[in-house]
Amino acid sequence: MRRLAPAKINLFLHIIGKRPDGYHNLASVMQQISIFDELEFKLRPEGISLSCPGADLPVNEDNLVYRAAKALFDYASYPGGVEIKLTKKIPAGAGLGGGSSDAAATLTALNELCSLNVSHDELMSLGADLGADVPFFIFGARAFATGTGTVLEPVSHMPELNLVLIKPGFSLSTRDVYEGLNLALTKKKNNYSIPRFYDMDDVVRGLHNDLESVSFRMRPELMDFRQILVRAGALGVLMSGSGPTMFGIFADEKAALEAREAIFKTISSECLVLFAQSL
Repeated sequence: MRRLAPAKINLFLHIIGKRPDGYHNLASVMQQISIFDELEFKLRPEGISLSCPGADLPVNEDNLVYRAAKALFDYASYPGGVEIKLTKKIPAGAGLGGGSSDAAATLTALNELCSLNVSHDELMSLGADLGADVPFFIFGARAFATGTGTVLEPVSHMPELNLVLIKPGFSLSTRDVYEGLNLALTKKKNNYSIPRFYDMDDVVRGLHNDLESVSFRMRPELMDFRQILVRAGALGVLMSGSGPTMFGIFADEKAALEAREAIFKTISSECLVLFAQSL
């Protein structure tokens, strides 16, 4: 069995405050996009075998895919095993949710492949134990997320998004970014409701990420990438998640592809410049 695991972007991300358990409450709109990891699953008599060709990733319980397979098998008391091949296309440490998406794809694929009959709600609960973003990738293509990101509601309409993403040649620690937040600024009530994106102007006006100020302070060159996307014609630019990937929204596919080509020719070879569309 073969599954594609999509990346995501945050169209807005408001941090409400820090919880007693150390996590943060937030309000965010998450949207899946057309950059995919690929996973292949093959049943075996016992044990979990994971390979990640071409990627310097752990292939044991330090990998979310491995942990997802083990968690599901343990939960369902499944006696068999599986061989998993993970081909990475989503940049790691980019704020695009690649690891969480891989875990979600593993849960849903193995539930089907092994005929485990674990319910959707049970899969969501297993996903939440693995990571805050995992349930979103089980839930659907877009969602309004609250709590730690695991309380999800559908966003009914979204115009098609044509995007250019710049992944710098460095990563940012999610923990360090959150720890750098000015918590005085996050002591606010959660008065956010599900947004309505009737057209592209609504999307562009709504772009916001409370973590940008922290990430930009840690890596000021992120401002340069913002300006590169603006000069290339982006209608709006935002950092996804805790970064460092910056994305620009363009008027149509042609404008985005032309911008990607122009940026690719001028930017450092350490950076990735990617085109994607909303799913």
